[in-house]
Amino acid sequence: MKQTLLLLFLFTTTIFYSQDNFTLSGTIKDATNGESIFGGSVFLKNTSIGTLTNEYGFFSLSAPEGKYTLVISFIGYKRYEQEVTLDESQKFDIELEVDTAELNEVVIVAEETEKASLKSPQMGVNKLKAETIKQIPVVLGEVDVVKSLQLLPGVTNNGEGSSGFNVRGGAADQNLILLDEAVIYNASHLFGFFSVFNADVVKDIKLYKGSIPPNFGGRVSSVLDIRQKDGNSKDYEFTGGIGAVSSRLAAEGPIFGEKGSFILAGRGSYAHLFLKITDNENSAYFYDANLKTNYQFNDNNRVYLSGYFGRDVFDLNGIVNTSYGNATGNLRWNHIFNDKLFSNLSLIYSKYDYQLNLDFIELDWKSDIENYHLKYDFSYFLNNKINLDFGLEAIRYDFNPGEVKPSTTTSPINYRQLQEKQALESAFYMNSEHKITSKFTAQYGFRLSRFDRFGEEKINIYTNDQPVVYNPTLGIYEEGTITGEEVYDNGESIADFTKFEPRLSLAYQYSEKASVKASYARTAQYIHLISNTITATPLDIWAPSGKYIKPQLAHQYAIGYFRELEEGKYSLETEAYYKTVDNRLDYVDGAELIANENIETEILSGEAKAYGLEVLFRKNKGKLTGWLAYTLSKSEQRAFGGNAGGLGINEGNWYLTPYDRTHDISLTTSYQLNEKWSFSANGIFQTGRPVTYPNSQYLYEGFSVANFASRNENRLPAYHRVDVSATLKPQKAKKWKGEWVFSIYNVYNRKNAASITFGQNRETGNNEATRTAIFGIVPSVTYNFKF
Repeated sequence: MKQTLLLLFLFTTTIFYSQDNFTLSGTIKDATNGESIFGGSVFLKNTSIGTLTNEYGFFSLSAPEGKYTLVISFIGYKRYEQEVTLDESQKFDIELEVDTAELNEVVIVAEETEKASLKSPQMGVNKLKAETIKQIPVVLGEVDVVKSLQLLPGVTNNGEGSSGFNVRGGAADQNLILLDEAVIYNASHLFGFFSVFNADVVKDIKLYKGSIPPNFGGRVSSVLDIRQKDGNSKDYEFTGGIGAVSSRLAAEGPIFGEKGSFILAGRGSYAHLFLKITDNENSAYFYDANLKTNYQFNDNNRVYLSGYFGRDVFDLNGIVNTSYGNATGNLRWNHIFNDKLFSNLSLIYSKYDYQLNLDFIELDWKSDIENYHLKYDFSYFLNNKINLDFGLEAIRYDFNPGEVKPSTTTSPINYRQLQEKQALESAFYMNSEHKITSKFTAQYGFRLSRFDRFGEEKINIYTNDQPVVYNPTLGIYEEGTITGEEVYDNGESIADFTKFEPRLSLAYQYSEKASVKASYARTAQYIHLISNTITATPLDIWAPSGKYIKPQLAHQYAIGYFRELEEGKYSLETEAYYKTVDNRLDYVDGAELIANENIETEILSGEAKAYGLEVLFRKNKGKLTGWLAYTLSKSEQRAFGGNAGGLGINEGNWYLTPYDRTHDISLTTSYQLNEKWSFSANGIFQTGRPVTYPNSQYLYEGFSVANFASRNENRLPAYHRVDVSATLKPQKAKKWKGEWVFSIYNVYNRKNAASITFGQNRETGNNEATRTAIFGIVPSVTYNFKF
């Protein structure tokens, strides 16, 4: 209650804090293609008055009457200056020209190096540009947004060839992944070899891993916010590439004169065609499509329509056939009420579904999660010291945990539909960035969220309200005894939760080149990914909070030191964090998660904690650019027996999560030799992933049966590799621009262990371990073009 009163007091005082100022507002765009510029620096020269453009290029700042020099800058663009006489509020729509000379030197930039970044209280944020990720060598030559993020501190991969990622010791389901505000539930193609994001249509990438802004909610670890390009409003343009296993093509251009634009992109793989040539009956391929279009009715109103559709198909010798994919859509309306108030209204749709066909038992399986999302955001630029963001949203969830049906008329399988589930998540948020003094800036706000689980559904009743019970004789957890069921009608409330989520960030710039920051964030998560694997495979099950599953609640504290060196040529960022998560779920030994109507009988609730130190050193300017990232961290959890009896998993003791990496080091570099040739390389070292190995055995009727150590007590061998690439840009034609990208993934052919399994050799009877590695050395050639 004290926190609530304090925040309300702060917001009340900021609303009434104003002065007799005039306002400069407008939008900033790219002069070559009309794309809005997000994060551009707008300030009045020789004053402390300044701001940054929002996601749609809009800015607003206020100042007393007088004469000023308006300065607008953004890395890679020519600096813009204009003298203004401020005797009334004015509006500017400005287009920045690309600085070709600067682009030849500045190749890789993880985040803007403007002084404003030192003053901003936002912590734990990494930003990547599309140009940056296209310079990073990747497997099979396919540019990958997610794998690029894994080169940043605090971000690790789920294993070799996986597009999933873990942030500060959190699980994959604790990351909110957004594409133009729409949720992406599975961000991988080909079970993790590629991500679903086509770099040709990506405009801006932001990963929030610390103080998550209050306008984002529903996850407790991080937010990956990806925005697609609006499309070229000046001229028609085609971009594409031909690679070893996939190709892509994007088209963009103006519509309705220059009042609107569009971008349409498609991508597909064809490695399965080579398998057919070699008489290999197995098949695996993916395809996806991106669309975005917009139309400006007038200076104050613009609408956007964007969407994504992607699909993966696997066929294992005609016996097992699977397909899965995401579909999203977003209709947005931007409205400028006046020179201080900006709004964005979004109607969003997201769906992820998975289908499985097993011909050998004549079975078809289908499951999905679907949501409808209404969101209304406002930005109010109160004055040159205070910016307010506030809004509200509601998300309707439909969970289909599984539908089983016979695939033929002779199938022995009986039709079965697991109970579908419904829920509504709603929230109101408010946030303020307050420049208290020229050196001290605060960002404070809150999110008030609510989750309603409702019927039509039947909920089991268990003896002593225990869905899981401990069997002391066998030393295992078992399903509780069902004594009845509660029947809920359509729309009837099953359970509801309300969480207050305050956020606070502080920044003190004690010199022109250095600042210290601190933050606290409380976040809630109402839906859970129930999985007994460490990667986000399609068979994982999304489940809502309810009677037996409580929401996850996280508290994260962070402190950091930030410094610019040699006029921004170098920069240093260090952050230390400590995070706790309540109601973190884990599965019991031997859990059956698939096609289980009563998932609550296979899981125990507990807590998790993670803490660490992150260091990011960057070289931002010159022919040689890049960064060195290091993370020292620990991630643990424990699950209690509770009412189920017993001590819990691992006897109630703390054990490492599957995402723990003690040491994580990555070096990413790019060298611009001349106009034709550029070179890139990255090196990675990670402590091996925690796993559980057998530590003894016993014989039963001639068979060797393994006993396993405590959960995650062992580790896989350390993971490391080096990748290199070279890019050749031949002589440019007037319209056609092409480049060859030669890359080698895993140069020294390191056989990193994806897993180690244990078994008995049938011929010798000896126990043996089998090490599985997905990739060795992988050379590739890709041709990219633009005209």
